[in-house]
Amino acid sequence: MKTRLLFPALVLALAGSAYADKVVNIGYSGPLSGGAASYGKDVQSGIEMGINDINKAGGVTVGGEKVTFKLVSLDDRYLPNETATNVKRLTSQGIDVIFVPHAGGILTVQPMTTRDPAFLLVAYSSEPKILEAKNPLTFMLPPRYDNYLQPFVSTQIKAFGKKLGMVGTTSAYGKQWADAVTEEWKKEGGTVGSNNGVDYGTTVDYSAAVTKALSEKPDVLFIGGPSQPTALVVKAAREQGFKGGFIVMDQAKFEQMDQIVPISYLNGSVGVLPTKEFAGTQLFVAQYQRLYKKIPTSEAALNYMGINVIAKAMELAGTTTDPAKIKGSLDAAARALPQSKTIFKMKGVSALGHADADFIIASVKDGKYTKLRLDTVFK
Repeated sequence: MKTRLLFPALVLALAGSAYADKVVNIGYSGPLSGGAASYGKDVQSGIEMGINDINKAGGVTVGGEKVTFKLVSLDDRYLPNETATNVKRLTSQGIDVIFVPHAGGILTVQPMTTRDPAFLLVAYSSEPKILEAKNPLTFMLPPRYDNYLQPFVSTQIKAFGKKLGMVGTTSAYGKQWADAVTEEWKKEGGTVGSNNGVDYGTTVDYSAAVTKALSEKPDVLFIGGPSQPTALVVKAAREQGFKGGFIVMDQAKFEQMDQIVPISYLNGSVGVLPTKEFAGTQLFVAQYQRLYKKIPTSEAALNYMGINVIAKAMELAGTTTDPAKIKGSLDAAARALPQSKTIFKMKGVSALGHADADFIIASVKDGKYTKLRLDTVFK
């Protein structure tokens, strides 16, 4: 009889000691295989590193309870329909915060955020339509890409000439970028050749697409998608004798491209300044390189900041399960983010759920990165 009374008490005591912390699962649906896998893994590693740092520091206190985090990742191969399937699977597991790093997937699942079960969508894409949807449960991390259009276009027309060739990726995001840069190029008096875009997620040889674009004798090529295939487009263009400039879509990162092609191939390009070139990023860069054996891009840095803002917002809101309350605390959480977690300067989160973080546009000249504009490109 004594054994029966003491045994449950012993089990409860052991359970209380072993499971004192509440573990909150954070969802991720992104490309972990296929042509965009490196991009998806860069995003994943930033979230993962942020979670590990939070947990090592003892987690956060939410409503008087100590909370740690665990990342649950699913591969969607960059396909929006698979993103939707993954989101349903994640929410069925009781996950209330889900990161998605591509516009097609984000726009597909945004209408799902307010259904039962609701969830907070952390969007890593610069597609303006994400904000224009005015979704109440979206937290968008990067600056919207239309901030880049005018400085990119004006810089390249002035430097190289008025004829633009098109060899961007054909993802939903790539098509939107192509349409936007075409409109801006024409607005500034330039002419645009035929669209020779290809799927950067499945294409292996870019020579044919580049040959078609170069046959129209452009001064500048619009390119971009994940960094690795974008570098191969640059390689094909330079090896076919192209001497002009490149407008590099913000998804592609110079610091990854110059690991695949000589940096001299990137001379005359405009894009986003590498994370390692930002002031105050040295500690993060060193820590990330030590852990992952690669150079961190803004994919890693902004998502590292993003999960730290989410954790702080849960603390301020007093809940890990109410997406609306967590969303409502994002601005205060971003402003309260400690310097040690701030990779890029973040001034807050707008009412629409957009992080206000500084970004700098850069060109490549003589193998070096030159800052084109020092003010924020947030809008």
